[in-house]
Amino acid sequence: MTPQARALCVHLLTATGAVFAMLALLAAAQGQWSIMFLWLVVAFAVDGIDGPLARKYDVKTNAPRFDGVLLDLIIDYLTYVFIPAFALFQSGLLPGWTGWMAIIVITFASALYFADSRMKTSDNSFHGFPSCWNMVVLVMFAIEPNFWVILGIVAALAVAMFLPLKFIHPVRTERWRGLSLPVALAWTFFAGWAAWVDFHPQSWAHWGLVATSLYLMVVGIAQQVLQPRR
Repeated sequence: MTPQARALCVHLLTATGAVFAMLALLAAAQGQWSIMFLWLVVAFAVDGIDGPLARKYDVKTNAPRFDGVLLDLIIDYLTYVFIPAFALFQSGLLPGWTGWMAIIVITFASALYFADSRMKTSDNSFHGFPSCWNMVVLVMFAIEPNFWVILGIVAALAVAMFLPLKFIHPVRTERWRGLSLPVALAWTFFAGWAAWVDFHPQSWAHWGLVATSLYLMVVGIAQQVLQPRR
């Protein structure tokens, strides 16, 4: 296979995320939340591997017709923001005006964040909370906190998108990657299992989700506080 063909295959792999997004949306429209999240987990897994493959096969040089970054952003907004926000509203986890407030805040703030030219830091981390609402909403489905807690988390994370706080990319952030990448893989496993068992309240996967989510949320800030020794 030629370098051009390999690079094109990477773009095609990225584009499958749009298909998984549609399948997730169809499931959400029917209230099949577990199936919706299973498709979102599949899309999340694809998003985790297409970037390294794009760099390995140099898609910018070998398949320049398609803008991989733009393609990735379009799909990420659907799978990370739009569909999870719809699920949060439609599921009834946030009743009445709180649901409307949440989806307006999530979609509006995330649209601005996705267009922020300062989104990435020099070490390939994220400047501010990177709009990973798919992860946040999945955990909310698993543990079902009080709606005031959910609303508070939504508000705090929306503000955190525009604060000088560091959030890691588990693949691209080199510092502590030996720990962060396995934690991210564990989160993916726990998320898939929790959705597979229809978010059964006694599932052990819920504790794994909470633990790995907390690590991924705070590890970047910890790196800001604990500067590496020179």
